[in-house]
Amino acid sequence: MQKDIKNLLQDFNEEDFELSVNHEAKFQKKLTQELHPKKKSFKWLYVAASIVLLIGLSITFLPKNITDVPVKKVPDYISLGNVSPELKTIETYYTNSINTQLSQLDLTKENKELFDGYFAKIGELTKEYKSLTDELNTNGINDNIINALIGNLQLRLQLLKRLQKQLNELKNTNQNETQTV
Repeated sequence: MQKDIKNLLQDFNEEDFELSVNHEAKFQKKLTQELHPKKKSFKWLYVAASIVLLIGLSITFLPKNITDVPVKKVPDYISLGNVSPELKTIETYYTNSINTQLSQLDLTKENKELFDGYFAKIGELTKEYKSLTDELNTNGINDNIINALIGNLQLRLQLLKRLQKQLNELKNTNQNETQTV
């Protein structure tokens, strides 16, 4: 119900009004409550979601039984890093980059199928890397095997970067769809 201010002021008689002592403080308090409502914090929800995600991933990728994990005791096992310091640097760089890419991935229900496809291929490449390392141990140091090992690491890193790119595109597409709705 709107009222015209002119009509209200016509009948106004100026009287002395006394304001309470802490009138200004009360006014400031009400003003700040109106202008700055308290926002709810969801930080605890983000922490809980991260913990659930980590537990879910660990359950998915860890072996079901401890007896399923083969224990190898190979004292003189040659790996790419044992061949030379330069190759150790290369291997360390790629493994650290792969681990970094893995830590930056966000698994959701919408992208689980995409994850499964990429991780199946990465699993195959990991098995191939192990077989190439075994071949390096049986046949000795060979340039072709070393190049294949480095190529394998590069391919795994490229796959993870491509997965991250597709996840970002999927996320942006979902955000755009929700904004248009």
